[in-house]
Amino acid sequence: MKTLTKTGIITAVLLLAATLPSPAQDIDHYKEVVRSLSSSKYQGRGYARHGANKAGRYLEKEFRKAGVDVVQRQPFTLDINTFPGKMKMAVDGRSLTAGRDFTLREFSPGVHGYYPLYFVDTLHYDSSRLFADLERPENQGAFVVCDFWFTYKHKEDFQRLQSKDGSSNAGLIYTWQTPLKFYKAYGERVIDKPVIWTMAEVIEGARYASFDIDNRFLKDYECFNVIAKVEGQRHDSSYVFTAHYDHLGNLGKKVFYAGANDNASGTAAIVTLAAHYAKHRPPYDIWFLAFSGEDANLRGSTAFVNAPIVPLTQIRYLFNIDMIGDNNPAIYCETSDTGERGYQLFETINAEQHYFTAIKHGKLAANSDHYPFAVRHVPCIFFENEEGDAFQWYHTPQDDWQHAVFDSYEPVFRMVTDFIGRY
Repeated sequence: MKTLTKTGIITAVLLLAATLPSPAQDIDHYKEVVRSLSSSKYQGRGYARHGANKAGRYLEKEFRKAGVDVVQRQPFTLDINTFPGKMKMAVDGRSLTAGRDFTLREFSPGVHGYYPLYFVDTLHYDSSRLFADLERPENQGAFVVCDFWFTYKHKEDFQRLQSKDGSSNAGLIYTWQTPLKFYKAYGERVIDKPVIWTMAEVIEGARYASFDIDNRFLKDYECFNVIAKVEGQRHDSSYVFTAHYDHLGNLGKKVFYAGANDNASGTAAIVTLAAHYAKHRPPYDIWFLAFSGEDANLRGSTAFVNAPIVPLTQIRYLFNIDMIGDNNPAIYCETSDTGERGYQLFETINAEQHYFTAIKHGKLAANSDHYPFAVRHVPCIFFENEEGDAFQWYHTPQDDWQHAVFDSYEPVFRMVTDFIGRY
C-alpha cells in the first residue's frame, strides 16, 4: 500500500476542497428580501412616494442583520420627472388601463383635455405634407399617432413635433407592442409636449382621445446608496458586489412597478452574499454597494465613482448583479477591458461545475451599474439572466412577486463564491 507524504496529503485536501460545492445559500432569506422589496410598501422603489429611500432604509437593516462590519450611506441628488397623481386616458369615450393599455415617456408633461387624433400615413410618408396637414383647422391641436419604430427612423421630424415651436400638435401617441414598457432613464427633464405609448389595437380607427394626467418634477431629490463591508484577512485590496435597489415607482395613484426581477433579484443576492461572507471571512475585504438611481440613468453608481468610498484602484474584481430572477439556462454577461481575465476564470468554473449551459459574452454597454466602473478600467463583470419566462415582464407592472422566478439565484451565488475562492 502506497502512503501519502505530508505534501501529498495537503495537495489531496486542496483538490478535494476545490471539487466540493460552494457553501449553501439561504434561499428562504433570498425570497423574503425579493418579496419585501417588491411589495406595495415600497411602491415600486421610485421617488415621488419615497419608495426608493424607504427601501434603502430596509436594506440598511438587512445588512446589519447579516452581521457585516460596516453599514453607511452615500447621499446624492437627482432631478426626476414622476407621475404619482391623476392617470386617466380614454379613446372615443372608452377608458384605458394605465400600465397595460398606455404608458408615458418619462420626460412627458401632464396633459388634461379632449383632443382629435391625426394618424401618420407611413406608407406614403412625406414630412412636408405631415406638417402642412397639422396646420389645417381640423387638425390643429391634435395628437399625432404613429408606430414607434417608424418615428425612430424619422427622428428629426418627430423631435420637431415634440417642440412647442415645431408644430401646432398638442402631443404624440406612439404605438408599441405588448406588453408596454415604462422607463425613467431620460426623466431628468420635461419636454414641451406629452408622449404617450399605447398598443396599436386600442387606438386604431379612433377619432378622439381624452387625458387627465398629472406629472410632478422633483428638483434635487435626495437619494442615497447603501454601502456595507465585510472585513477580510487583508485590507490592501477588495472585492465589490453591486446591485441597484431602485426601480420605476408609480404610474398614477393605483399602478406601481414592483420590480421583483429588476432588481429586487440582484439586491437580494448581494444581501445573502453579505450574510454568507460575514460568517465565512474572505481573504480580502468585500464591499456590497446597493445603488439607488440606476433606472434614472445610473445616477447612484456615477455618484459613487465620482467620490469612491472604496478606492477604484484597490478593487480586485467587481460583480454587478442585475435581473437574475429568471430561468434561462444560459446567462448573459459583459466585462470591462480589465475584466477579461476574470471572465476566462468564470468560463473555466462553469465548464467544471455546469452552473449554466453557457455564459454569453456581450458588448459593454451603459445598461447597468457596472458601466461607470468599466469605463474607468475597474476589473468587473455584469450578470443578467435574460429571455426566460420573467424577462417578458421587464419594466411592466407584472414584474411582481406573483411572477417571480428564482432559478438563477443558486448558480449565480455558487459561481461568484467559487470565483472569489480561486481568483
